Amino acid sequence: MSIISVKNLEKRYGDNVILSGISTDIEKGEVISIIGPSGTGKSTFLRAINFLDPPTGGEVFFDGEIITKKNIDAVRRKMGMVFQSFGLFSHLTVMDNLTAGPLKLLKMPKKEAEEKAMELLKTVGLAERATFFPRQLSGGQKQRVAIARCLAMSPEVILFDEPTSALDPTMVTEVMAVIRRLAKSGMTMLVVTHEMDFARDVSSRIFYMDEGGIYEDGKPAEIFEYPQKPKTQIFIHNIRSYNYEIETRDFDRVEMLSGVENFCFSHAIDKKTANKLQLLAEELVINIVSPIFDKCLLSINFSEKLNSYELFVTYPGENSNALEITDDDLSAAMAEGNAKELRHEHSDGINTITAVL
Repeated sequence: MSIISVKNLEKRYGDNVILSGISTDIEKGEVISIIGPSGTGKSTFLRAINFLDPPTGGEVFFDGEIITKKNIDAVRRKMGMVFQSFGLFSHLTVMDNLTAGPLKLLKMPKKEAEEKAMELLKTVGLAERATFFPRQLSGGQKQRVAIARCLAMSPEVILFDEPTSALDPTMVTEVMAVIRRLAKSGMTMLVVTHEMDFARDVSSRIFYMDEGGIYEDGKPAEIFEYPQKPKTQIFIHNIRSYNYEIETRDFDRVEMLSGVENFCFSHAIDKKTANKLQLLAEELVINIVSPIFDKCLLSINFSEKLNSYELFVTYPGENSNALEITDDDLSAAMAEGNAKELRHEHSDGINTITAVL
């Protein structure tokens, strides 16, 4: 049985839909990194799961029991959360921050709570800071205390909401090291993060969030090496793109080619490659495709991470390779000579000529 099950989760604010139709199961011991662009509902998803921001539709189950407003306090004791803003009580010492929950909510004896707190502080490397106040700690130390405080409640699951986003880059490593150790211990965790190395190396699964839901779900190797969906590919490979839509054969050719030139300049693409992209755009779009088909779309994708360049010309219709039916053999030869690979594909009524540089 899954430790967390989400069924058709929805979260909206008035007419603004943030999350829609999310369904997933999380098994005990899984470490799931939640990645994606800002504003795609990653933090809202975590807050909806533990009802800090209750969902407006759907159901969430914990250990097979549906979560409601009536039982949420009991569930939260088993499902801890670590925030990006630390959330420590500034008027309490580190030790008091760790023992407050066990003493008041779990009714744990004070000696036992303090002994457990000290063990947890040793685990996160802060035993010598037990009597310090939060103002006396660095950002990384505060976040490690926040993790220890969460662990003091003996949770079965921990939700991390961008735990390093408020930290100086020099402090990120110390916090991620603690989370890595938790992962090795078998703790079930959901981590909203922008630390891609952590997500790749530690996670058992990756949720890429976009379009109001889990856009792509897979193992780290699948998501980082072979993402299947377009938006995941753009995010993972840091793909920059240029698009120019042609609605008539009398389109502005100068505008299109100037757009290609500006795209290459703005992304510091070397002159030789830029010239090839401009030439391919001219030959494939102006001289080959547009004289035959009324409408087409020019797209150029540049991945800085992969150092790869692809140019696409798409046009609707039955399976028809413009490279083969054109009367302009010279343009076809020039296109072929300036691309490492030139291919035609047809799917769902759309023809695509792809040039790989």
